Amino acid sequence: MDLADRLVGAVTAGDSDTVRTCLEQGAAADTPGPDGLPLLCTAVAGFDHRVAEALIDGGADQDRELPDGGTPLLRAVDTGSPTLVSMMLGNDPRLRLPEASRRQLLDLARHWHETGVVEELRRRTGVAEPAVKRQVDVPHQGDVIDEFSLGGLTVRNGHGAILTHLEWAFGLFPPLDEVMGRALPHAEEGDSNWFAAAYHLGLRREPLDGSDLAALRRHPDPTHRLFLAQVVWHRSFHAGLGHSPHTAHDLDFLASWVREEPDGQVIAAILDAYTGRDHPEQEAIGLRHIDHPDPAVRSEAVFCLDRERAAAVLLDLAHDPAPEVRAALAQTVPSWFASDKRLEPAVRDALLLLIRDESLGVRYHAAQSLSGYDDRSAPVLDAFLALLDEDEAELRLEAAWALALRDHPRTEEAYGRVGPLEGFSEHDHRTSGLWRHRADHRNGPA
Repeated sequence: MDLADRLVGAVTAGDSDTVRTCLEQGAAADTPGPDGLPLLCTAVAGFDHRVAEALIDGGADQDRELPDGGTPLLRAVDTGSPTLVSMMLGNDPRLRLPEASRRQLLDLARHWHETGVVEELRRRTGVAEPAVKRQVDVPHQGDVIDEFSLGGLTVRNGHGAILTHLEWAFGLFPPLDEVMGRALPHAEEGDSNWFAAAYHLGLRREPLDGSDLAALRRHPDPTHRLFLAQVVWHRSFHAGLGHSPHTAHDLDFLASWVREEPDGQVIAAILDAYTGRDHPEQEAIGLRHIDHPDPAVRSEAVFCLDRERAAAVLLDLAHDPAPEVRAALAQTVPSWFASDKRLEPAVRDALLLLIRDESLGVRYHAAQSLSGYDDRSAPVLDAFLALLDEDEAELRLEAAWALALRDHPRTEEAYGRVGPLEGFSEHDHRTSGLWRHRADHRNGPA
C-alpha cells in the first residue's frame, strides 16, 4: 500500500495518529478521498474534528474552493458541529477570509438556526417522516449536542453555537437578546449552544452594573437567571486570565444577588461563579448556605468556608447525606488546615472517613487530597493499601502513587495491582512513581 492509500485509509477509519504519521512522511494533505474531493471533506462528513485538525496542521486548505462552489469550512458549518467548525476556523479568520466568504458562512449558520434542523433536513431530502434523534457527547470537549438523521443525511443541532462563534471571530457583537435566544431552548447541562452563548457573552468586557445583562437578575424565569450566572462565571474566568478591572464589581454583584435569589439551581450557579476569589463577604455567604436543602448549593458553599469557621462544620459535612457535598469537602478541606505539607489531626481523621466513603467519587477526591500531604501514620498507610482492592484503576493508581511518595516497601506490589500503566495518559505524573521507586532502591531500570 502506498503512502496516499495509507492516508486515505487512516482518514476513512478516523485514525488521527496515523494521519499525522503519513503527513510527516510526505503524504499530501489535499489527497483526494473516495469521492474525489480533498480528504478534509471526508473528515468533515464524518464529524471527525481530530482528523480534520491533523489534515489542516499538515497543510490541508479549509478555504479551498470545491466543484460545487463551497469550501470544506462551509461544509463544516453545514454539519452543525460547533467543535468541528471551531477547530477548522483557524487563526485570524477575520483577516484570512474575504468579506463575501465571511458573510456566506454567517448566512448558512443563521439559515439552519432559524429554519430548524429537522425542517431543513426535510426540505433538503424531501422526506416528511420523523427524524431520528440521538444525543452526542463529543469526547474530550465537554460538548453535548443533539444529532438528527433523515433521508440519509445527518446533522447536529449546533448552528446557534456556530453562529455565535463566527460572529465573535469576525468582530460582530449582536444584542444580548439575540445571542441569549440561541441558548435558552438548550438549557441542558453541557449543551453546545448554551455554552457558546454564555462563553462569548462572558468575553465582552463592558461593565456589568446597569447593563441589560445585569437586569436578568430579576427576570421571573429562573432559566434566564441561570444563564446570567453562567455568563458571569465566564466573565470571572476570563478576568482571572486577563485581570479585568470589573472583577471586584462583578463579585459585589454576585454577593448581593445570592442574598435574594430563591432558586436553588441558580444559587448554586452564582456560588460557582463567586467562590475561589477573595471577597469580604465570602465566609458569611458560605455559612448562610451550608445548610441549604439543595445539595448542589451546599457543595458550592463548602468552597466559601475558611480555616477559622470550617472546624465547626467539618464533622457534619463529612456525614452530609449528599455525595457531591462530601466530595466537595474532600477536595477543599486540606486547603483550610494544611501547612508545610502537614495535616492537622482533625483534617486527617475527616479524610480517613471520606476515603472509606460509599461513593467512588468521594473516595477518589479524598485519596487525592490525602496523598499530597506527608502523613505516614499507620491509619493513612492502611487506607491507601486498602484502596489497592478497588475496582477503579484510577483509584488504585492514586493509592500506588501515594505509597511511592511515602517510600513504602509495598510500592512495587501496589503498581502491579494497578494494571498496565500504558492505559493511562503519558502525561500522568503518577505513573512515574514506580520508576522513581526502582531507581531510588536500585531494584530495576530507572
